[in-house]
Amino acid sequence: MTVLRLGTRKSLMATTQSQLVADALSERTGHAVELVGVTTEGDVSKALLAQIGGTGVFVNALRDKLLAGEVDFAVHSLKDLPTGPAEGIVLAATPRRDDPRDALCGPAKLADLPTGARIGTGSPRRVAQLRALRPDLNVVPIRGNADTRLRKVTDGELDAVVLAYAGLRRIDRLEAVAEIFEPDQMLPAPGQGSLALECRADRAELRELLGTVDDRATRAAVTAERTVLAVLEAGCSAPVGAYAAEVEQKLHLTASVVAHDGSRQIRLSASGRLDDAEELGRDLAARLLGQGADQLMGERLEPQ
Repeated sequence: MTVLRLGTRKSLMATTQSQLVADALSERTGHAVELVGVTTEGDVSKALLAQIGGTGVFVNALRDKLLAGEVDFAVHSLKDLPTGPAEGIVLAATPRRDDPRDALCGPAKLADLPTGARIGTGSPRRVAQLRALRPDLNVVPIRGNADTRLRKVTDGELDAVVLAYAGLRRIDRLEAVAEIFEPDQMLPAPGQGSLALECRADRAELRELLGTVDDRATRAAVTAERTVLAVLEAGCSAPVGAYAAEVEQKLHLTASVVAHDGSRQIRLSASGRLDDAEELGRDLAARLLGQGADQLMGERLEPQ
């Protein structure tokens, strides 16, 4: 039986989650899966994501390998995928979502950290929401893998960092978590906790094979969340949070746009059918824009 070549970034986080996908796919289809490590621009550059082109910097090299036929499919963290379509490539599966919440890693919960505590994050969304929760915080921009970021806390360079809970669980670092933020405190990034399997659009049999690990509720939820992001024409440099989940066969979606300094936010919710996920996201984004979301996002570009 054919061995499938899975393209993945080389970090511990990426290879761990890719191996989870490989194991699930092998179990359901009988195909062996081989991991092929790929270095992306986002792995090499030390600049903040917003400065080097946003989410696509983790994705483009993997997509190039797909189109060249050097790998059969690629696994991404879904929140790293640009919302626009990629020519010749299709999103073949979204496996069942892991925990989407953000986690504070440090010696104490957010409320117990000292005045002016130094909190590290590379996400404008987290920056804005942290400042909304604690205006006194000194939020410091950081890059690097999870271990690098956690080390800044143990070395005393930072008082705490905020990371995705799902990623910490995948690399077995939950001992570092002091607090998990519920979505009503800090809305996750659209697609956070979800994985994305991409392959070439012209490989119908492979698409069907990868579809065996697709989860309908996850796909509906992340479709709604990412549609909000797309309609707002926002990316990783915008303070936008969105989270959708299936409750009693209905899809419940909440999204927010927060001023960069945390002083104001627009937060709205909507519910609908799973099959109408894209329409639900479009409608909610339109309501956000109607309340001035575009002005709120634009304000972050002004000097602070």
